[in-house]
Amino acid sequence: MTDVTVVGSGPNGLAAAVVAARAGLDVLLIERADTIGGGTRTAELTLPGFLHDVCSAVHPTALASPFFRDFKLAERIEWMIPDASYAHPLDGGAAAIAWRDLDRTADALGHDGPAWRHLVEPLVDHIEGVVDFTGHQLLRIPRDPLAALRYGLRALEQGTPLADIRFRGTAAPALFAGIAAHAAGRHPSLATAGAALLLAAHGHAGGWPVPVGGSQAIANALLGDFVAHGGRVQTGRHVESLAEVQPSKVVLLDTAPELLFTAELPGRYARALRRYRYGSGVAKVDFALDGPVPWANAEISLAPTVHLGGTAGEIRHAENTVARGRVPDNPYVLVTQPSVVDSTRAPEGKQVLWAYTHVPADSTLDATELVTAQVERFAPGFRAVVLASHATSARAEEELNPNYIGGDIYSGAMTLTQLVKRPVVSTTPWRTPIRGVYLCSSATPPGPAVHGMNGWFAVRLALRDHFGIRLRLGR
Repeated sequence: MTDVTVVGSGPNGLAAAVVAARAGLDVLLIERADTIGGGTRTAELTLPGFLHDVCSAVHPTALASPFFRDFKLAERIEWMIPDASYAHPLDGGAAAIAWRDLDRTADALGHDGPAWRHLVEPLVDHIEGVVDFTGHQLLRIPRDPLAALRYGLRALEQGTPLADIRFRGTAAPALFAGIAAHAAGRHPSLATAGAALLLAAHGHAGGWPVPVGGSQAIANALLGDFVAHGGRVQTGRHVESLAEVQPSKVVLLDTAPELLFTAELPGRYARALRRYRYGSGVAKVDFALDGPVPWANAEISLAPTVHLGGTAGEIRHAENTVARGRVPDNPYVLVTQPSVVDSTRAPEGKQVLWAYTHVPADSTLDATELVTAQVERFAPGFRAVVLASHATSARAEEELNPNYIGGDIYSGAMTLTQLVKRPVVSTTPWRTPIRGVYLCSSATPPGPAVHGMNGWFAVRLALRDHFGIRLRLGR
């Protein structure tokens, strides 16, 4: 009998597999796709030689993750950390840039610079406490209560109609709205504001790192360590029922909670899972480019991550339109242009562009024209540099990765309720009522992003429960 079986090889599944293998257990990792990595895969989606990240591309939380620090991920692969964490173009050639240097950012924001500094500087100065508070499930006492309080008060401000009260211009509110829209849902809200504050703090603390060669490098580093410690891998195997893997002493699921319904569940737990909600989908478009994007503001070319959509009001309107089940005419578009820091992604002189927009769940929309038009709005002449494109609808996202229900790449709606109830309210939400079965996907705390912490929390609990192995990071 296998000691531990991990289903799903996203960063959380890989993290769980690595920890279990390092503990000396017999571990089997099963992946539905032919390549490992889940949301950290990289592939040639358009033309030969153009490497596109299939899902996640830039990783603000990766190098700050306690698990990845313990794993020494920063030393295992090459990273590029740009001076410009993210950028936000506005009409007429204006732009707001979130430089890693907070002073530079504040100076460029003019009369709103002091307000931006007051918003984010206390979080940057106490980033460890913010990471501790946001990187666990919320039903616990934070290690740095003051950092948690500062974070919470700012989320209360930015998550309400008072969001722009501290600003006088348009650039700073747009800059914040752009990062808030990383989290799909109604805007403003406490959940989207919380996500934005965390991302903004990382932007000025450690920056927003980009792995050289693509996100696959993260998955490969984890896989290499797993195999080196005796782990076994099966790719191209679709687990459709828990009965297929339950001969294992412990099963860790880096999957959507739906797989649990293939087993008998206690009524209360089953009802809680049925109340779990998924959010909007994403429609993604990858472009192979003949050269750099012709941004109207040249400084935009310094930032691997670009938020498109115009003013804060425009972005909130677009996101709220999606939340009401419609596709906006003027959408928010999240763009990554990794070639500006990583020349390995495309042939010499060429570039790749990764972009998605939020759409209603299960949408079949091909967003190529919507995304192209929004990029062209801020980069006239963009169409002329496009060599090829590849579109993935929200429904196709789920077909490629069944964890993305309806195209929801976050594995669950990002609401305040579901930050506590993910997927159930519990001090140990990774443990299911099925003996030996644990959830470790983004549908558990601390939620989505490439940090491996969901996998770490779940496997630590499983090893303690079933093998008497007690682990702590840094040991």
